[in-house]
Amino acid sequence: MAQRIGRAKHSIKSSGVPFRLPTSQERDQRLGAVLHVLYLIFNEGYTSSVGPRLQRLELSYEAIRLTRAVHHLLPDDGEVAGLLALMLLTDSRRAARTGPDGELIPLTKQDRSLWDRKEISEGIAIITAALAKGSIGAYQLQAAIAAVHDEAAQAEDTDWPQILALYDLLKRMSDNPMVMLNHAIAAAMVYGPPKGLELLRALDADGRLTGHHRLDAVRAHLLEMSGDHPAAIAHYRIAASRTTSLPERNYLMSQAARLSESTTNPASDDSA
Repeated sequence: MAQRIGRAKHSIKSSGVPFRLPTSQERDQRLGAVLHVLYLIFNEGYTSSVGPRLQRLELSYEAIRLTRAVHHLLPDDGEVAGLLALMLLTDSRRAARTGPDGELIPLTKQDRSLWDRKEISEGIAIITAALAKGSIGAYQLQAAIAAVHDEAAQAEDTDWPQILALYDLLKRMSDNPMVMLNHAIAAAMVYGPPKGLELLRALDADGRLTGHHRLDAVRAHLLEMSGDHPAAIAHYRIAASRTTSLPERNYLMSQAARLSESTTNPASDDSA
């Protein structure tokens, strides 16, 4: 690292480029890159992409700390506020996301009494103030979606029509395949699994999702909702084979095993 810093200093010195403050346009571009990196750090901490642990708390904590610092420096920037609110509202569920052995617990099955109400209150206050300023960005919309989830006392109380409307807005400003994937889930919750599966078929041609386990995981979930258990089992297994996260793999295989058992032994499933 010291050698890299030394080479960078030498390159700057030899380039002859004068040191100056960035223009407002350059600042906005650089700020966008900074926020994106912080977002990626938080996501990797919240759901680790590889290894035996679902969460790497040191990363998510550091991302929140740095985003707080940026928010302190730029308190009137809506997207900075939106990103901080998104992190807090998402991190609030941390204690409920894993079981005693580190196994993944999905959002619908979490014990919501374990959610951090202090973080939820702070996140809602930040995003409410940011949205009131009128200029709305992608991080603010994601934070608003997280707030809707966090405000539901139980999974059945989730306001899916509002979430779908927010994803409709987010799709217009973000060409992110994960946004489209989550939009398909929201559409399935509002209009039924056939609508979600229809939207997933449109994503099959998106090369950015080729081989990504989440596309198969979502398809498996919607197929299970629609009652097509054999197809759901197949896609749960495909998704499990494609993820590099051990907790996610174990969860997906357990879903496939659960459906296989209920399919081959419906009587035992009915008595559970």
